Amino acid sequence: MPYSPEVLLQLLQRFIKHPNKIKQVHSLLITDGYLLRGLNTQPHSKWMRTLLYNTLIRAHLNAGQTCKTLFLFTHMLANQAPPNSHTFPSLIKAAASSLPSFGRPLHTQVVKRGVLFDPFIPTTFVVFYGEHGSLRDAYKMFEEISLLCIVAYNAMLHASGKNGSVESALLIFERMPDRDIVSWTTVINGFWSNGYFAEAIQFFKKMMAHENIGNGLVKPNEATYVCVLSSCANFAGRGSLDFGKQVHGYILRNEVFLTVFVGTSLIDFYGKMGCLPKAMNVFTQMVPTEVCSWNAMISSLASNGREKEALDMFENMKREGLHPNEVTFVAVLTACARGKFVETGLKVFQSMSLDFGVVPTMEHYGCVVDLLGRAGLLKEATDIVRSMPLQPDASVLGALLGACKIYGSTELGDEVGRRLLELNQRHCSQYVLLSNTNAGVERWDYAAALRKDMVDAGILKIPAYSSVYLA
Repeated sequence: MPYSPEVLLQLLQRFIKHPNKIKQVHSLLITDGYLLRGLNTQPHSKWMRTLLYNTLIRAHLNAGQTCKTLFLFTHMLANQAPPNSHTFPSLIKAAASSLPSFGRPLHTQVVKRGVLFDPFIPTTFVVFYGEHGSLRDAYKMFEEISLLCIVAYNAMLHASGKNGSVESALLIFERMPDRDIVSWTTVINGFWSNGYFAEAIQFFKKMMAHENIGNGLVKPNEATYVCVLSSCANFAGRGSLDFGKQVHGYILRNEVFLTVFVGTSLIDFYGKMGCLPKAMNVFTQMVPTEVCSWNAMISSLASNGREKEALDMFENMKREGLHPNEVTFVAVLTACARGKFVETGLKVFQSMSLDFGVVPTMEHYGCVVDLLGRAGLLKEATDIVRSMPLQPDASVLGALLGACKIYGSTELGDEVGRRLLELNQRHCSQYVLLSNTNAGVERWDYAAALRKDMVDAGILKIPAYSSVYLA
């Protein structure tokens, strides 16, 4: 005897986070014909089909089966189960993660079905358009929301920051009637992700001075700490070390649990500031540690002249049973390049795909070229560049050109330099490096001609500066 649609619906809702169970219930729905038009003549059958499809769509989204989610929607329309306001949020999220081209047809369906009145749908579209670079469309959807809530405001803040419009984010933030920690953190994240590290730090200070922080209504969360610590780590200005230490002190005073992401941000911060003992102290306090924490510690050691210790840390990581990822190998290959451990570096590079299934990216090839170039093995470095399965970018060619300058290989340097200029004709660094390479072997006419090409192209040399900070 077949199950009733009501029973199957209850089973779907009960096992919505269990993909295998969902498949079984889905099979029953198909075999019993409850999803198909015409096989159920009861008055409530159309409404029930809509409910069943909605639940199936949400269940497959939860299982990460985004393409199946969108495929179910086409079946839903074919079987005349009318979508409602509960259908579209899951579909928009599925399109955002796998098929962005599906977004506008979904928008058309939303308008056609007359369900834009539900604020959750335009808010979800704000997120969708923001994630895929359509800030103008995100703002249009935001303006169509009749009853703006804090969730919609936060979505628009994120869309603005994601697309580089931090000024818009600030304007929206100022007009918000209420703000929560997500609002503050989203603006800080917008500054940080667009390279405005000083502004991110200042906005965090503004947040900490706000009355809601003082009375405990708003508290910094994990994302807040990660953004401000990352801003301190990347800000070259005076006082970033002291302020990062203050943030760390606040975390300790408020007995904030040292999560993997906060701990990793602290390791990265102290590593970039050259405070290796503090970075190691944070690392040893973290329980448990994850791959990202080991990556940050290996990178900190590699960038502070402790290349051998970085490689030892890599071996310890493998003994702990952790699986290295792309970032791990960038850190390890950087350590090998700076320590001139050529043989070790080449073995690590070969083991990436053979032992760990990690496909080398452009950054890994750049590290290997740098490794060989620093050791004076220009022929081997050139062979790597020529045999790459990828078209070498400016970082790879720049590493090879730098080695040519150090070892006086003018002919190869000219060839590489010209390829670099073809890739990025508006940046001064390639002109300057190529000119200096020729000046180093007293090819003054050629060096001067390159400088003249810079002037004729209107390219200005970026001035360098030094900063000394006494801790």
